[in-house]
Amino acid sequence: MIANPVFHYRMLTLAEGWSFVLLLVFGSLLSRVSEIDLVMPLGSLHGALFVLLVLGTLLIRRRLGWGFGTTLVALIAAVIPLAPFVFHHYKKQEFLEAERAAQPA
Repeated sequence: MIANPVFHYRMLTLAEGWSFVLLLVFGSLLSRVSEIDLVMPLGSLHGALFVLLVLGTLLIRRRLGWGFGTTLVALIAAVIPLAPFVFHHYKKQEFLEAERAAQPA
């Protein structure tokens, strides 16, 4: 399962979503109320995960049989706070089925 590209994409979706939440909550809020400034390290982490998610979406779309519309929704969800979690929730069954289908018998 760990070598499965669908599993990697599913985990990347969640990691990117959490990195955005951490950036907004801890990076922005903490820098305003204290001397701790985590915007740069959290922003760099989130930026790298965002780029990986965009590339991953473009690479995995054929394996999952996504058309232009679903691919566009996946890319838009990467930009809106908390939307990666909603997208992941609605596509979770599809992801799990694709993971099972890719496993050797």
